[in-house]
Amino acid sequence: MPQQKFQKLREDYPVFIYETFHWTISEHQLAVTFRFSVGDFCFEPQYLIPIPDSFSLTTDMLENLIFHLGLCETISYWKATCSPRLKICPYRLNPTATKWWKKLFYNGLGEFRYLNGINCSEEDFVNFEFETTATLSAFSDPSNQGVLIPIGGGKDSAVTLELLKKIDFTKYTFTLNEIPAAKRTRIQAGYASENHINVQRKLSPQLLKMNEEGFLNGHTPFSALLAFVTTLVASIYRLRYITLSNESSANESTIAGTNINHQYSKTIDFEQDFRDYAQRFITPDVEYFSFLRPISESEIARLFSRFSQHHATFRSCNRGSKKDEWCGKCSKCLFVWIILSPYLSTKALAEIFGRNLENDSELMDDFQKLTGIAAEKPFECIGTIDEVQKSIVDAYQNNHHQGYLYQYFMEQKIVLKPSKSNDTSSHFLPFQFLQILKQALHE
Repeated sequence: MPQQKFQKLREDYPVFIYETFHWTISEHQLAVTFRFSVGDFCFEPQYLIPIPDSFSLTTDMLENLIFHLGLCETISYWKATCSPRLKICPYRLNPTATKWWKKLFYNGLGEFRYLNGINCSEEDFVNFEFETTATLSAFSDPSNQGVLIPIGGGKDSAVTLELLKKIDFTKYTFTLNEIPAAKRTRIQAGYASENHINVQRKLSPQLLKMNEEGFLNGHTPFSALLAFVTTLVASIYRLRYITLSNESSANESTIAGTNINHQYSKTIDFEQDFRDYAQRFITPDVEYFSFLRPISESEIARLFSRFSQHHATFRSCNRGSKKDEWCGKCSKCLFVWIILSPYLSTKALAEIFGRNLENDSELMDDFQKLTGIAAEKPFECIGTIDEVQKSIVDAYQNNHHQGYLYQYFMEQKIVLKPSKSNDTSSHFLPFQFLQILKQALHE
């Protein structure tokens, strides 16, 4: 039984240890290695981060930034055993910070707990212990200017890149282990390669081995890790703003009536939590926010439909990412097809995906999950059920999308809920960013 496996691993591996971290600077590069251990297993993940000639962070600043990145990195390794005790050796957290991390571990691993059949309270899931009295203090660099724009190669980051051309700040693009679609996106949007920062993250091979041997495995809050990596990079390059491309639709739980959300670390809840934490414990002079937070997946799709230069080059399919392609057989591919269908013709979408997805009966299971006919949404970064339903109806009635799956949905005679306007107050966009977004929506 899954719960018994969870309990047995916790008994066999009662303590996971964040032992230390080391960093060196040479040849315009910051190299960081963390060391974690549990039982006889040892993990040493690494980061390689390019640094500019103007690099000026003090040792204390770097220690703070790197320590916090390492603490978030532990999640990927700790989950293999879910040890009830997490011993942290480099520095001590105060009770407020400890409570923050307990929430991230619990909610960030919500999908992981659900799919692994784990039943455990937030209080008991993980408890932090500290081997030192040494603490860290937040630092300040109020002269920070400029914008760091993380990109992944999908439609959302393409929209952000295109719209932020109008912002009057120095702009840097950012990737973590850059994939071809992300590179194409920034080049297509016309951003200078000399202002691009690609951080290399190397997983410890020991973790991959343990995954194969049957230890616990599953989804981790990647966007939370991205928050700490980009805060480190923004501080190194003295950039004030980190502009994510997470939208309001990410706030909908994957499992209705619960806090289990594949996109937890893309939600407004996490965004606010991280901003508060970073201001108090890291630095108040780097602002982390999502540029697309005030709008929905449907509105992003409408904006993206205007940027035809990206239609042949963007990618959002996780299955096809290694081959840089759309697999055309997963819920993410089908969602992107549906959300774009009110704005692009069947022919145009078929050119993007290489086939007509709305005529594929083998996608029926995914289609029923996306439309709310099935009990659960797919565990993917997708829009809300209401958005999917409305997109299908709009595309069917107004844009001549009448394939097999669309015909099936219309036959169900599902009554659409009234459209709700987004709560435009639920975001953290500075005024000049918000004005650019509003202008684009009204053009």
